[in-house]
Amino acid sequence: MIPFEDELNLVLPADLPNREALIHGAAKHLALIVEVNKHFNLTRITSPREAAIKHVLDSVMPWRLFAGARHVLDAGTGAGFPGIPLALVLSETSFTLAESIQKKARFVESVLDELKLPNAAITSQRAEELKADIIIARALAPIPRVLALFRPALRAGTRILLYKGPDVEKEIAEAAAEARKIRARMNVVMRYDLPDSLGSRTIVQITVQAQPLGSM
Repeated sequence: MIPFEDELNLVLPADLPNREALIHGAAKHLALIVEVNKHFNLTRITSPREAAIKHVLDSVMPWRLFAGARHVLDAGTGAGFPGIPLALVLSETSFTLAESIQKKARFVESVLDELKLPNAAITSQRAEELKADIIIARALAPIPRVLALFRPALRAGTRILLYKGPDVEKEIAEAAAEARKIRARMNVVMRYDLPDSLGSRTIVQITVQAQPLGSM
């Protein structure tokens, strides 16, 4: 048995909500990925520690940014990140995990069944067709593409939080023209470094300014 629980206990912040539930649930999730990887290349795991850091710690680091959100949409959840770890931490928030690749969607469904996670559901419907208070995405698409995909959601008042690498300024600059068309604001709201020099993360928030009263 791979000791995922030991590594998760070492790397996860002490002040994380529902920390014990996350350690237990995430260890099961990672073990299921290892099992499925024998037949289907779901995601690359080189060691228990790297999996704990890159998949779980990275997913939950921005948990404070979700204060007050009732419904969160994880666009392109893949093997269930960041949606499943966040759902374990934020037990009062409802999560919809969108994944259009059927094999991955079926895997995530099996994980949710195993974890008996009441506040998360999987759908193979395209993320841009769904509604939520917050849309999250890790490695989904460049920011200009995200703006085009989720333009209707942004205009309806949805907030988007994107997990990006350290050099996001170029993407933000490339998206500036598209952002102006829909009155979108792009702000870096969090930066953090992963342990063991496993990378730096930038969280970009995208919102649309409310239209003034009487404007068309």
